[in-house]
Amino acid sequence: MNIDPTQPWGVAIDYAGRATVTENSHTLAVRVHDNSLGYALERDPVTGQYPSVYVTAEFTEHGDGDAVLRGHGLVVVPAQNGVPAVPDPTAVQRAVTAALADFESRRAAYAALCATWIPVPEPEPAPAP
Repeated sequence: MNIDPTQPWGVAIDYAGRATVTENSHTLAVRVHDNSLGYALERDPVTGQYPSVYVTAEFTEHGDGDAVLRGHGLVVVPAQNGVPAVPDPTAVQRAVTAALADFESRRAAYAALCATWIPVPEPEPAPAP
């Protein structure tokens, strides 16, 4: 995945922290978010730290008969030393790499499962008298 150096997270995200990455005719959904409940970024009252930022990526392929296979990736950018998490331009790339690896492992497991199923032969029709 190519990183956009003009964007803090390496990809253009919308106001809700979502982005769509299209590469090699495949589309990946990316989301950047934290676990805060409000609009203002505040420190955790127990730890004194700001919330970590989660970068998730989902790769989806649609197949025959409404079959859908997905791969998910997650990267956590921690806030440290009482300072909010700093945008990491490589976080999206790492999340996408993890999603593609997860997709490939699920695809291989699904192919292995399908290979173990032995088709049941159709019964022969009864001969006409």
